[in-house]
Amino acid sequence: MTRDTDSETDVQDEEMRTDGGETDTAGADNVQLDPWGSSTVSDYRKLFEEFGIEEFDELLDEVPNPHYLMRRGVIFGHRDYRPVAEAMRDGDDFAVLSGFMPTGDPHIGHKLVFDEIIWHQQQGGDAYGLIADLEAHSARGLTWDEIDEHARDYLLSLVALGFDVDDGTLYRQSQNRELQDLAFELGGKANFSEFQAIYGFDGETNVSHMQSVVTQMADILYPQVEKPKPTVIPVGPDQDPHVRFARDLATRMRFFKVTEAYASFELDTAERLVVADAYDQLCELVDDDHDVRCVDAAVLLESGTDAVDFEDRPRYDDTFGAAADATPTARAIVKLKNAGMEPLRPRTRFLDRNATEGAFDALVEAVEGEKRVFDEHVDAFDLSRAEADELAREIELDNDGYGFIPPSSIYHRFMTGLTGGKMSSSVPASHISLLDDPEDGYDKVKSATTGGRSTAEEQRELGGEADKCPVYELYAYLLSGDDDEFAKKVYDECVGGERLCGGCKEQAAELMQEFLEDHQEKREEAEELLENLDFSLESDRRGVAPNGE
Repeated sequence: MTRDTDSETDVQDEEMRTDGGETDTAGADNVQLDPWGSSTVSDYRKLFEEFGIEEFDELLDEVPNPHYLMRRGVIFGHRDYRPVAEAMRDGDDFAVLSGFMPTGDPHIGHKLVFDEIIWHQQQGGDAYGLIADLEAHSARGLTWDEIDEHARDYLLSLVALGFDVDDGTLYRQSQNRELQDLAFELGGKANFSEFQAIYGFDGETNVSHMQSVVTQMADILYPQVEKPKPTVIPVGPDQDPHVRFARDLATRMRFFKVTEAYASFELDTAERLVVADAYDQLCELVDDDHDVRCVDAAVLLESGTDAVDFEDRPRYDDTFGAAADATPTARAIVKLKNAGMEPLRPRTRFLDRNATEGAFDALVEAVEGEKRVFDEHVDAFDLSRAEADELAREIELDNDGYGFIPPSSIYHRFMTGLTGGKMSSSVPASHISLLDDPEDGYDKVKSATTGGRSTAEEQRELGGEADKCPVYELYAYLLSGDDDEFAKKVYDECVGGERLCGGCKEQAAELMQEFLEDHQEKREEAEELLENLDFSLESDRRGVAPNGE
């Protein structure tokens, strides 16, 4: 679409949207999240509904000194971030990690992740930045020479923006043997059907690509190799499949699964709530909860009342079954009937998931108070769930396990490309590279589309559409820095009709030029720091990439 870059306003691109600045794409309504595709999210709200991502605004007050990307809603979602926020507040150990696939120049979209890593490091977190060179080689087909060139550029920008190399960890996947060993162990807990379901892999997917996924799972858990701690992974929402898979694998690697139980048999979460309610009701009818039996709860649930005759309990001698689609209450009744006269008492259960014989024996010895020991689980009657979780992790660590804590994540909005649509490394006009000549950066901003009305008069009357404007995003995501008042002033002036696009773009272009000049000076200073690191910028690997010609 043609733009008159010297006029006061630009014609609004009709395809741009207000829900994060993405253009609608085919299939976007299905919210497909593809870590290697060009997926966009047409409606971020669907991520909350379909994938269980939580809204970040709901815990913003729990985060000490929140980053401006959090305050402005650029970071819009999270998975289980509260343990990280709590560790920050309490001065406990926590970590942050994110990786960069070196397939092109780092650009201002990547700066969001750089900033998130650096901010968490400044809040006291152990910071990790990695170059996903195995992924670039296997999934994108880059040669090792190409990877080496881009890897250096990413690291220089990360350091120039403030990453403390003396207090943080930088590595390449291909050069980290400890990471690769962890990936091997994690691979034992994954199967091909999951790769099909999560990533759409099929018979044409090369094995190296699948290996690179397991390596990424190891990346996500790597900060916990020495010691388990809350860990946050800052990413765009298209990377959520990796986070979900890593959380599953972290759980599968644990020696013990800690649950709550009421009898020798297992209950799912919904069934447990039903049985817990029945147990509470029955306890009100007896003097000693040891008198409560499974059959009593079955009768109570079947009758829907508290009419339980403790003197004349029915005896169930047959084995019962429930349909798979039965309600939680119906399923619970069947299990309770099958247990018959077994006492119904709450307890904390340690299920043996991967424990060695020595670890299982150590757990049995460590559980204090009343307990019941079975072949594959231990029931403790005097331990709370929190105490049991702590004990299980302690025993695991004492017996050479990892004790992983499921990793957390935060999600930032995609930046809109300067020409509309998603910002893409493969479309130079859509993004500003951190390596761009400052004058080129100035020109790209001046040529960008905006959220302006079709005429200056209309803009003064109706106001601009800042929520649809790639140039306003530059102010909010980057150019305003930590100055919320300045970002708000630009927004209010735009939607109030005081600010016209020509002057707004001129100011943004000048600020962008200043940013690039400053950043590139700092990149030159970072050269020496990078050279002194125990980090090879040149790969000693050779060969053709799996997807190469």
